Amino acid sequence: MSNEVKTQAPRGTVQQLTKKERKAAFRRWTFVAGLGWNFETQQAPAVAFSMAKALRKIYPNDEDYIEAMDNHFKYFNITPQMGNTVLGATLAMEEKDGLKAESAVQNLKISLMGPFSGVGDSIFWLLWPTIIGGISGYMALQGNPTGAIIWIAVSAVLYFVKMALSQLGYRSGTKLITSFGERLNIFTDAVSVMGLMVVGTIVATVVKIYTPLKFQQGKVSMLLQTDVLDKIMPALLPALLAGLTYWLLGKKWWTPTKIILLLVVISLIGAYFHILGVAPTK
Repeated sequence: MSNEVKTQAPRGTVQQLTKKERKAAFRRWTFVAGLGWNFETQQAPAVAFSMAKALRKIYPNDEDYIEAMDNHFKYFNITPQMGNTVLGATLAMEEKDGLKAESAVQNLKISLMGPFSGVGDSIFWLLWPTIIGGISGYMALQGNPTGAIIWIAVSAVLYFVKMALSQLGYRSGTKLITSFGERLNIFTDAVSVMGLMVVGTIVATVVKIYTPLKFQQGKVSMLLQTDVLDKIMPALLPALLAGLTYWLLGKKWWTPTKIILLLVVISLIGAYFHILGVAPTK
């Protein structure tokens, strides 16, 4: 018997996916988008599971594959039906440029998940259940089984819609890489700026902190929140909290779960001593 040593592909080697392999990755996301959800990375486990086989084909080198998979284990959260489009685009970028597109892939996911979720939530969580659910529910109350059939039929059609969105995202990602070519760093910088803008907007609009502390001297009173902090910078407290969280994430001992528990403790202590409270309604 001859001793054959299996050589591994050199780093940087990138292989192309077949249409069947791309569809398999998109199909995985379609059925497992909500599985593995957690407070630290939210939908990242589902993303990694969906992309695993496709990335194994794209990156025959083990180290490249591990690095690519690790990149997809980072925070991601989007309306599941819209995730197909974003993942399709990122898959095309990796297939074309490999790990050179690593930063662009992550920045694209961060910058698009917010706007796409806004559209997806309106269509798939509000419009569709209200209209189709209302029609189907009314028919069911009348003893007409057609309502249930309509609901099942529309749900089946949505599967093909999601697969079509996957292909749309893949073609869009291919066009981005083709158009920018060697200027990929320009695209990466642009997407990074967009991602930072989205994160900054989220901090200012979603993170809510209010302090009812008030300074009073004789007949003169001054609210710390509205008369001091908001005058310095609107949403100053949310920005400071986001900065603290970001700083703690860079520390080895701190994990997202520990930071969440710390914020809960701070909230309880702040509420007990009336340092923090609920903002008055206008």
